[in-house]
Amino acid sequence: MTFLGNIIWLVFGGLLSGLAYMLVGVVLCLTVVGLPFGVQAFKIGIATLAPFGKQVVELPQANSTLRIVFNVLWLVFAGWEIALSHLVWAGVLALTVVGVPFAIQHIKLIPLALFPFGRDLR
Repeated sequence: MTFLGNIIWLVFGGLLSGLAYMLVGVVLCLTVVGLPFGVQAFKIGIATLAPFGKQVVELPQANSTLRIVFNVLWLVFAGWEIALSHLVWAGVLALTVVGVPFAIQHIKLIPLALFPFGRDLR
């Protein structure tokens, strides 16, 4: 079921979302200042490509000072918009019975979109 869910996810928007995250990651990686944020955009992009069968986990050093500062910067400049888009799509998909599993995947991606530093999808 996980494989089938990921295939359907890719066909109906997951591929475009993942590629958009990766394109933003490439742009962010062009500067030294944006490099850590670009790496996180790649991480979210890969997570967006195949979210079924995975869960967001917090890494051991998730609350280090540098990660907290980076998470605050991410939240202010991009995280809230990304999380809001996941929330809107979850609401739209939850309107139908068929879309409920996909809405759950969008809800699962919200913590990673808000605070990507110190979290991973495994």
